Amino acid sequence: MRYAEDHKAQTHQRILHEAAARFRKDGIGATGLQPLMKALGLTHGGFYAHFKSKDDLVEKALRCAVDQVMESSTQKLSDEPSATAFINLYLSSAHRDAPAEGCPLPTMAAELGQRGQPSDTTDELIQRMLARLESGLPDEYNRDKGLMIMSAMVGALVLSRSVQDPKLANRILDTTRTQLNEHIEKA
Repeated sequence: MRYAEDHKAQTHQRILHEAAARFRKDGIGATGLQPLMKALGLTHGGFYAHFKSKDDLVEKALRCAVDQVMESSTQKLSDEPSATAFINLYLSSAHRDAPAEGCPLPTMAAELGQRGQPSDTTDELIQRMLARLESGLPDEYNRDKGLMIMSAMVGALVLSRSVQDPKLANRILDTTRTQLNEHIEKA
């Protein structure tokens, strides 16, 4: 059977998108190559026609996730690019409840750090998120506070996703969102 000229490139993209979603949802260690490829109707051996190793896939899938998240947030915040709008979007129940589509930091950053595999792509994501957040802050706002806000956002999302009690999960998001927005208003 003959494939279209761009079949390999399309398959590569399908693997990246599926891996990006699974790594964000389940974590890197919990995502096996065989189940990943099977979900796409591909063989485990076919994986190596696209990637050198799982680590290669992780790096490329993380970059894919970064691009997806930045594009999505840019679209959602096009009408209101303030820091408050960014905080509200990030600390929403919709973002919490859709980890496969959201920011990769809450799931992947801790795992990469624990594995002793920090990533240039993680650095890039943090820099891009900081730039996005800081662009919506008042000019006189101390930029180090932007880093504190971003850290609180990621931490609140991690905690909110980790608790069983829905009221507590919502309280974590609501309290953090309110406190961060009040902090910005006082600046």
